Amino acid sequence: MKKLASVLMGGLLLVGAVACDNASRTSEQAPQSTNTTTQAPESDEAQDINKDANSEVRRRQLESDIRAREQRNEMLGDKVERSDNDIQSEVRSKLEANLPASQLAVEAEDGNVTISGTVPTQPQLQRIEPLAKEINGVENVVVKVSVAPAKR
Repeated sequence: MKKLASVLMGGLLLVGAVACDNASRTSEQAPQSTNTTTQAPESDEAQDINKDANSEVRRRQLESDIRAREQRNEMLGDKVERSDNDIQSEVRSKLEANLPASQLAVEAEDGNVTISGTVPTQPQLQRIEPLAKEINGVENVVVKVSVAPAKR
């Protein structure tokens, strides 16, 4: 029985490690990690991303996800001590809800958040760091994002 439990726990840890290796992304076209770059989306693609990001239902879902994670963390532990996965997911949700047509990848480690990809405008670029810092547990934000308006 102990061997079976060991094998199951090892399998869960392996699956968890593999799943944690991916960056959270604000769109399907966003980079796979913060070490890669992406091109500006085509005009129709940017409009589709923008439409989804500006959907009131989607915005409420994202904000609800952030609140639920923060409430769960408050109930289970310290309000500021957060898991990297929670921080990464919440920052991604915050950026997705507030920066339409962005293509961003988010990675978090020990409260340090790295964001890469593209946004269509300079004002959106300037909002990235303040939005990320609104999430509990974010201590430092590295922004490796470029401005790339949609291609016609």
